[in-house]
Amino acid sequence: MKKHLLLLLLLMGSHVLVAQTKNQHPLIYTPDNGNGTFTNPLMWGDWPDPDIIRVGDDFYFVSTSMHYVPGSPVARSKDLVNWEMMGYAVSRYDEDSRYDMKAGNAYLRGSWANTIRYNNGTFYVGFCTPRSSSTEPGNFSIATAKDPKGPWTRTIFKEYMYDPGLFFDDNGKVYVAHGQERLFITELNADALSVKTPQKEIYNNRSFPYLEGSHVYKVNGKYYIMGSTGGTQGRQICLRADHIYGPYESKEVMNDDHTYPGNGLHQGGMVQLKDGSWWFIIMQDRGPIGRVPNLEPVTWVDGWPMLGEKGKGVETYKKPNVGKTYPIVVPAASDDFNTAKLGLQWQWNHNPDDQKWSLNERKGYLRLKAGKATKLSEARNTLTQRVQGPTSSGTVEMEVSGLKDGNVAGFGIFQFPYAFVAVLQKGGQKSIVMINTDSTVSSIPFKGNKIWVKASATHVGYTASFAYSTDGKKFRPIGNTLNMGLGLDWTANRFALFNYSTEDSGIAGYVDFNWFYFNKQ
Repeated sequence: MKKHLLLLLLLMGSHVLVAQTKNQHPLIYTPDNGNGTFTNPLMWGDWPDPDIIRVGDDFYFVSTSMHYVPGSPVARSKDLVNWEMMGYAVSRYDEDSRYDMKAGNAYLRGSWANTIRYNNGTFYVGFCTPRSSSTEPGNFSIATAKDPKGPWTRTIFKEYMYDPGLFFDDNGKVYVAHGQERLFITELNADALSVKTPQKEIYNNRSFPYLEGSHVYKVNGKYYIMGSTGGTQGRQICLRADHIYGPYESKEVMNDDHTYPGNGLHQGGMVQLKDGSWWFIIMQDRGPIGRVPNLEPVTWVDGWPMLGEKGKGVETYKKPNVGKTYPIVVPAASDDFNTAKLGLQWQWNHNPDDQKWSLNERKGYLRLKAGKATKLSEARNTLTQRVQGPTSSGTVEMEVSGLKDGNVAGFGIFQFPYAFVAVLQKGGQKSIVMINTDSTVSSIPFKGNKIWVKASATHVGYTASFAYSTDGKKFRPIGNTLNMGLGLDWTANRFALFNYSTEDSGIAGYVDFNWFYFNKQ
């Protein structure tokens, strides 16, 4: 860990050092209480549309990532409570130039409603990419790998399957359940990489509007499709049949919002443990912080998988019985940029321009070279990671001696709207600016070459505030409050590092980030 990061930790006070003796991850949220219980949510951040499988003693989790690159994050756990990132099923999107921010952008495209399965030594991740307009088709993809760390190979189907649930039957057949309210089954060929039999409608019940997020299971000879209805205020529905094509009967298996009133637990995946018990990871919309996963026990009642306890989602509950106790782990957040590859916590806002960023040109630093853009939403190489709840902050150290006129290099919180603190250079002079929704709120002359910027977010009112320091010790508030929103539907707010230029001559400029430091407070 770099000396600057150690200094910052010391400046935060001795309570941090005391906490480290009790918890190896004191600055990141963990659901593991260290006493055999866990407290929901599992990850207090945006891990939407979760699906899970068990392979031997390991559990694997996949999530939607929308337009962010790489896409379709895959995480691993030994106990369903402690998770760490393994990789991404999609390295980039090459099917449309808008993913490169050419002739438009790809916001809200990419990876939706992921499904993960394992069969005969191969991992499969499927997802859909909805239409960007009524005149354009969506697509459905399956990525395969022998190792969840990758490499993954992606196959794009000519058929479109919305909110897919991949299923390998015990008779060797392969199916995808998909659709919204009207549900379909499409049979795939044995390698799961092409369609064998066109879709057949299996269910249509207007009592369950927007029934979606289908995942298929076979238990004691019966077929079960788990899906959600009602969107943000949703509930979980289970369909059951003796044959994959139905007819299906239905039952509500969870309808609860008590942990976040107005936002129901809905959509996710189910898994059986070696001890025979079943568990379900289900998400809950928590506004601009994201759609967070919760872990729920499953109780079988009259052949139906009922989620939670007595009809309610659990808050603090005994951890699943996996035969032993595993150490607390969390997905990475802080980064000192000392490795040759980006940490798995990072995703670009679109396909990156690999000529305009580097971890090697200056060892121990992330260098972002400016690309041409008039505002942040048009800037291609914006590097992001999740804002987390209930509160979190991110701090960066930036060196800006490499900036050119027109450069805007900084750190902030990205969604629509967004806000940030940056160093802007114009006419050879630098200034520290705070920009909120493309309006300059504050501008302060700056003659230095190093600056520290902090962004803090909270789920209380969904607001974010900003501060800066010129000595790494004393931080001064700057600008106004960002009212975090969801202008990009279903996509949470994120911490963002960037450098763009409003002038053509500025594309030779660069900024060096020494580290990014995450704190759950």
